[in-house]
Amino acid sequence: MPTTEILLIRHGETDWNLERRLQGHLDIPLNPAGRRQALALARSLDGLALDAIFCSDLQRAQQTAAPLAEARGMALRLETGLRERCYGALEGLRYPEAAERFPDAYAALMARDIDVRYPAGQYVAETMREFYARVAAVLPALLAAGDLRQIAIVTHGGVLDCIYRLAHQLPLEQARSCDIFNASINRLSWNPEWPQPLRVDGWGDVAHLDALSLDEIDQ
Repeated sequence: MPTTEILLIRHGETDWNLERRLQGHLDIPLNPAGRRQALALARSLDGLALDAIFCSDLQRAQQTAAPLAEARGMALRLETGLRERCYGALEGLRYPEAAERFPDAYAALMARDIDVRYPAGQYVAETMREFYARVAAVLPALLAAGDLRQIAIVTHGGVLDCIYRLAHQLPLEQARSCDIFNASINRLSWNPEWPQPLRVDGWGDVAHLDALSLDEIDQ
């Protein structure tokens, strides 16, 4: 089976990223810097052929993917399975606020307890194990048709972390060992006939977000 090249992209910056609020399933838009990042991202990939652009249905991911799709006259393929992890009642809180209001849940978050379910908020929280299983299942499902040679996936930081762990077979209990940047491009290859179907070819590319690139967006 031919190999699929994957551009795995985290959404651009939001105000909640700056404020270090847990976003989860709450539908937060990009801020002005994030919108500029989305434009710079699309321009850096100008001319690159894509067979599909898959995207989380949350607006911060859709707004990041939109310039990429518009430049190609393509529709986004929205996928709820690409959403960020749901943190339940912790969503919308800064870390100190979460520690004060939900000390047990916050302690579990800091300890990377993979089976703790935080109190419900607007949505029912996922355990880390459930979240990882969701992400691990959605990737082969997206590629099941077998006719996609090069795709983009625009999603969230937690999803990137899960996919990195999946590729490197890292345990969930282990602290994060990769950088995850807003609007970064991470390159992977997928072939279900390989012993390990997913391979990381490049990670954390943010060269398109340097000051010169972003300044040119405003000209």
